[in-house]
Amino acid sequence: MTKLTGKQIADAGLQGWAYLLGGLQTRINTPDFATGVSLLNAIAEAAEREDHHPDLDLRYTHLDARLTSHDARGVTERDVRLARTISALAADAGLRTESATVSRLELALDAPAYEAIRPFWRAVLAFADNPAPGVDDELNDPHGALPTMWFQQSGSEEPRQRWHPDVWVEPAQVRPRIAAALAAGGTLVDDDQAPSYWVLADPDGNRVCLCTWQERDRSEP
Repeated sequence: MTKLTGKQIADAGLQGWAYLLGGLQTRINTPDFATGVSLLNAIAEAAEREDHHPDLDLRYTHLDARLTSHDARGVTERDVRLARTISALAADAGLRTESATVSRLELALDAPAYEAIRPFWRAVLAFADNPAPGVDDELNDPHGALPTMWFQQSGSEEPRQRWHPDVWVEPAQVRPRIAAALAAGGTLVDDDQAPSYWVLADPDGNRVCLCTWQERDRSEP
């Protein structure tokens, strides 16, 4: 199936779902663990019928779901269909999907020549190369448990910050998060690339990027 763009996913009008780093994500808050288990089982049965399987993360207070089509390396219509099914199952249980608290973390390492250091990080983290053709600046946890690590080409001038986190959120959550960060003593360093990403810094000058799917040449970094 054809991979959808961020705009096409937004136009689908999925309530309570965020498009983050090639997948659809939602969180369903549950009153107790048994309710979460029951909902998980209902989703599993629906996934079997549709022959398309989400990643599910069950906790005591909530159930997280992530949908992506690995063969298309992104979100397709079958992910949108299953997202609607999951939302309906949650509603049938008196629950709802929400994305305000959902985000996805990447770790970025700035380096002048990342080709020389990438093998070290692949080995020490037991990560794997991104299988996508032409992507040589990213490492992934083959089990999907740890954040993706990617390498950003940088200068060699000192001092420089070598590590920074990229926090992916849905576009509607950017302004609230920036406001909260500023209220906590942070600064907005750069918004020239908005709405693709914003650069913020904590009171010590450590930087972080808030990222969205918007206005990117390719659907994922």
